[in-house]
Amino acid sequence: MTVAKTWQTDARNRRFVASYSGGKDSSLALHLAMQTGEAVGLIVMLEEKGERSRSHGMPPEIIAAQAESIGLPVISASATWEGYEAAFVRLLDRARELGAEALVTGDLDMPEEGCWHDKVTKLAGLELGMPLWRMDHRRCVDAFIDQGFVAVVVTVNLTLGMTEADLGRTITREFVDELVDRGVDPCGEGGEFHTTVLDGPIFCKRVPVRELAIVKDGDYAFLPLELDEAAWRLE
Repeated sequence: MTVAKTWQTDARNRRFVASYSGGKDSSLALHLAMQTGEAVGLIVMLEEKGERSRSHGMPPEIIAAQAESIGLPVISASATWEGYEAAFVRLLDRARELGAEALVTGDLDMPEEGCWHDKVTKLAGLELGMPLWRMDHRRCVDAFIDQGFVAVVVTVNLTLGMTEADLGRTITREFVDELVDRGVDPCGEGGEFHTTVLDGPIFCKRVPVRELAIVKDGDYAFLPLELDEAAWRLE
């Protein structure tokens, strides 16, 4: 008999480590999980040179500032795509040594069967918590906004309803309405866009950034950000 998954609640009342991209969904999932459990750290995977995060292409300096503002240590590793899974499991093992009992992720639409996070948590002997799993996408982004998070668009797919002018825009209800009118998923779950969170209820202070020149690569356009070190240390 198939047992129904309870990933929405499996991190409750547990110590957990969060898989953190620095974007809106992982930030909201972390916030929700922290209301019912205790976070011990943030897992961040970097590309093989260690210069950018695998998920959203963020420089380590911004990730470190986000983590410092949240008040959690970063547990990170650099890896190729071929070595990604083994490196991720090693980070889960380290998190377990820190007391983690579960992994929390910001996934919404993960299938019950063949879920990669389910596989790696079992390998590491951890539970899997996905507070946003199967949440309505508009409800999810509205909850993010209502909680007071501040996020900007940093990556767009120009073939999926997004434009270069969307880069740097803040996630607001008005902007989300505009995206929906264009036929874009409000959470960007189809790969339409990615965000970076700069402030919110889990942050003790805003992460100040400078916007650099837009970069285009095939179907994608990117807005590189760099940490404003002087402003960060003054706050």
